[in-house]
Formats: sequence, C-alpha cells, structure tokens
Amino acid sequence: MKLAVVGGGSTYTPELIDGFARLRDTLPIEELVLVDPAAERLELVGGLARRIFAKQGHPGVIRTTSDVDAGVADADAVLLQLRVGGQAARNQDETWPLDCGCVGQETTGAGGLAKALRTVPVVLDIAERVRRANPDAWIIDFTNPVGIVTRALLQAGHKAVGLCNVAIGFQRKFARLLDVAPQEVHLDHVGLNHLTWELGVRLGGPGGENVLPRLITDHGDAIAEDLHMPRALVDRLGVVPSYYLRYYYQHDAVVRELRTKPSRAAQVAEVERELLTMYGDPTLDEKPELLAKRGGAFYSEAAVDLAASLLGGGGSPHQVVNTYNNGTLPFLPDDAVIEVQAAVDAKGAKPLAVPTLDPLYAGLIANVTAYEDLALEAALKGGRDRVFKALLAHPLIGQIEYAEQLTDDLIAHNREHLAWA
Repeated sequence: MKLAVVGGGSTYTPELIDGFARLRDTLPIEELVLVDPAAERLELVGGLARRIFAKQGHPGVIRTTSDVDAGVADADAVLLQLRVGGQAARNQDETWPLDCGCVGQETTGAGGLAKALRTVPVVLDIAERVRRANPDAWIIDFTNPVGIVTRALLQAGHKAVGLCNVAIGFQRKFARLLDVAPQEVHLDHVGLNHLTWELGVRLGGPGGENVLPRLITDHGDAIAEDLHMPRALVDRLGVVPSYYLRYYYQHDAVVRELRTKPSRAAQVAEVERELLTMYGDPTLDEKPELLAKRGGAFYSEAAVDLAASLLGGGGSPHQVVNTYNNGTLPFLPDDAVIEVQAAVDAKGAKPLAVPTLDPLYAGLIANVTAYEDLALEAALKGGRDRVFKALLAHPLIGQIEYAEQLTDDLIAHNREHLAWA
C-alpha cells in the first residue's frame, strides 16, 4: 500500500507519522511519500519521520520529493494538508478583517473566504495530477476550509472525502469524562465543517443510550471552559456546539479579544520555528510534546481510520466526515457538503440519518451553505463581484459597506495568489 501526503513538510506531519507507526496493523503502509515544495523543511520533517518509523519498528519506506507527479504516482490514497501562502497569508487572514470590526480567522468570515480563493485552484490542480496517476486513488482532504475544498473536489468528479479533527477531539474528551474507551462513544455530530453541534453522545453506537444530558449536568463547567463559552448557554441549548460557533454566538466579544493579542498565525509561526529546530536534532525519534501546541490533536487517528476504511481495511464502520448531503439534511441541496456521521467503506462515505434539526441550527447551516456556494463560485471563476456577493451573504458580514471594504482588502492582500486579480 502506498500513501502520499501533499503538504508533507508541515510541522503537523510528525503527528501523522506517529499515528501511522502506532496503528500499522490497521493501515499497513509499505511506502509513504511526503510531498512539499519547501525542500529544507521537507528534509527536516522527513528525517524525523524515518526515525519515528525506525524506533517503532515500522517496516515501511518513507520518501520525500518536491515533485507532485512523482509523489502521487501509483498512490492508493493521497492526503492533502497544504497551506497556500503559508503562515504569512494566514496572519493576513486573521488581521485585516478586524479593521472592519469583523472576525479575523483562517476559515470563518472574510479570512476563510480568502483562504478558499487561494486554495481551491491549487487543490484541483493536484487532484487532476492524482487522477492521471491513478484514477482509483482516494483523496482525503484535511486542507481548510475543508467543506468548500471537498465540495470543489467532488464537483470535479474526484474520489474525495473531507476530514476534520473537531469530532474526534470531542469523542476523546467525552470518553475521558465518561471513563470509557473512545470507540464506545458515538457522536450525533451534525452541521458543516467548522459549524457543528453534538446533538447526542451515545454509548456503543448509533442506537446506544444518549448520555449527553448527563455529561452536561456532571461536566458542564469543563465543557464550557474548553469552548470558551458560558456554561449557561450549554445548559440552555442542551447540546455542545463546536468552539467555532463562538465566532457566531460571541462575535463582537471575540473581535475585541483578537484586537488585543497576537494573531494565532503569529503564535503558530513561533511554535513552528521551535519545532523545526527540534526536528533537525538527529537524536529526536518521537513527536515532541510541543507539537500539541501546533494544533491538529488526534488528526493521525482520524486519518488512519478513514484511509483504512476507504482502502478496504479495518477502519471504524462509522466516522464523522465531510461528504455530499444527498438528502440527509432536507433543507439543503443534495450537492452541499455536510459534516456528519457516515458509513465509510471502499465505496466511499454514506451519511447516516439525522433527526429533524431545530431552526436555531438549521437556519444557520442553510445561511452558511449559501455563502459556501458563492465562495466556491468565486474560487472557481474569480471576479470582484463574486467575492463581494460571497461576503455579503456571510452571516458575520452581511452589510454593503463592510462587504465592499473587505472585498478590496481581500484582493489587495491576496493578489499574488489570484490569477484573475
């Protein structure tokens, strides 16, 4: 079995490598290729990756290359975890929207649209190269904004599934609070990427006992603290929103906070500098504890599980993924990409049934889906008017004056990445 990781020079990658090594019985990789244009970073990450495999006794071969075509040739699955423009572009996404009093974030609001515009064309080019190399290869997209990028891949006819680590993070957290094994916890996870709610927490599978009310009663303070939201809100909703909902439910408070501290990109850039120095140490043969501050917790477990199921191995039968709606949420078009529990096998992902949603959640999902429709059109076709319409449709913007200014700012800060600008 051969896997390729595009964006393999990321400081995330040792987390992925550690998972591949530990879970080799689930996903028996014979060859792993790390692909990245940043040759110096790739050498550091690749060296550590080989040492991790060697320490844990993994027999697989790890290669590195800056040539996408060579890297994906004959791959059974390709993982995408790239960041067009790097942390510098992310820093811009997180800062210039604040000038309009709008949240600055890499996947939400104007910054999220900027990332989509930079990313979609690049991902589609890579996907075409994968298709030419092996039309049967699966593409697993971890590249943000996952929902929009996955929809672009699916609409272009690629065998693709989107993946996020929010759900597996909740699963692991709830398992600890309940003192059960993670595989015993099934989430009623519903929404769009970075716009989801845990409507239930079931023990043993989709039909198991819903222990979410007990979790909120017994551990509501800890849950709310992790979300950076009031305990009273969690109690009133009776569900657990993703921490990304804070950008919607407490938008103005978040903007005030963001204006008083360094951007997340600046913080991550500093962590990355330290990590890359550590990766260059020839005695380091395990992922360092500092990597936890980089983000992406449990990404490796989720990626291994999904790849194993798609490639006909021993992955979990039900996993939270991003895939076509296909009637699951009846108020959305079939070709909307949603993030829900799905049955996953070698044929792909089929969403499980979802209960009728409260308008409080359905309304916001429908609104953000409309924005994502327009965002993808802008990413595929370009043009100032398309960017403006997407921003005007976003529930966190929605005013002419803001949409006009943010459109100009987005184009000005991303001109080098926009072929049409």
